[in-house]
Amino acid sequence: MAGVTDRPFRILCKKLGASMAVSEMVASNAKLWQTEKSIRRGDHTGEVDPIVVQIAGAAPEMMVEAARYNVERGAQIIDINMGCPAKKVCNVQAGSALLQDEPLVARIISAVVNAVAVPVTLKIRTGWDRDHKNALTIARIAEENGVQSLAVHGRTRADLYNGEAEYETIAAVKAAVKIPVVANGDIDSPEKAKRVLQYTKADAVMIGRAAQGRPWIFREIQFYLKTGTYLAPPTVAEVREITAEHLQNLYAFYGEEKGYRIARKHIAWYIEGAPGANAFRTEMNAIENTQPQFTATMRFFDKLLQHQQHFFDYRERTVASQLQHAA
Repeated sequence: MAGVTDRPFRILCKKLGASMAVSEMVASNAKLWQTEKSIRRGDHTGEVDPIVVQIAGAAPEMMVEAARYNVERGAQIIDINMGCPAKKVCNVQAGSALLQDEPLVARIISAVVNAVAVPVTLKIRTGWDRDHKNALTIARIAEENGVQSLAVHGRTRADLYNGEAEYETIAAVKAAVKIPVVANGDIDSPEKAKRVLQYTKADAVMIGRAAQGRPWIFREIQFYLKTGTYLAPPTVAEVREITAEHLQNLYAFYGEEKGYRIARKHIAWYIEGAPGANAFRTEMNAIENTQPQFTATMRFFDKLLQHQQHFFDYRERTVASQLQHAA
């Protein structure tokens, strides 16, 4: 989720029901810590607790330095990334590439846990590929070396984001360890969250791609799990307000030069499926200033408001239809 889960997005997700939000991946290489990107990723000003910083790397001593550095700057939880499937990360033997070297996994975890006084968590995939799935072994290594919570994405590195998540492996991991286990992968509705929790017996679910353009999914899931009923979908007016707040925070965080570029993808996600969305996306992508972009986006929502109040319930109907078909 690098490039998505920046501070403005984390603040918004927590406001809309997320219990925890993890930072974008921070490199363990100290030479990169003073770059504009790293400084921005380490900025947690105004963020609601807990402050969770995810670090990535392949050298235990560098991971220790990164953990200490971020704790000194406000991190309350350090999350170790052993799940990222990106080629540029795996090519330096970080992220999910580490799953190929179990002794190194143990050394990194042990070193980081013993270096900081805050809880250390771990994110993994089920293995490197379908022929080398070792999530259970990694989970036991994590537990034995002091990891406080384990998030498992139900795919191997080779799977990337293709196919369906394998929840049976997450269930096996949960049965094998005593630490909390978080299920991740393809959870895109309240119903799916409940089914995954029931099947895997996991302690929580982690949402990634499904929150893009729909950060209110967290409150929808929370409400459904507590009551068994559906929370009313947001109105067009509320989505307009959420989008406006998000854009203003993005502009303030990134500045004029980068703000409108970063905002483009978020705007596209928010309006996906709306009448006239394709034409507006083309128009919006040609705008190269924050204020005109903001004005145009608000005007788009105002046009939607003239015709309907609850446009965004189409997502709920689509999900319900898919579930009924699958059953």
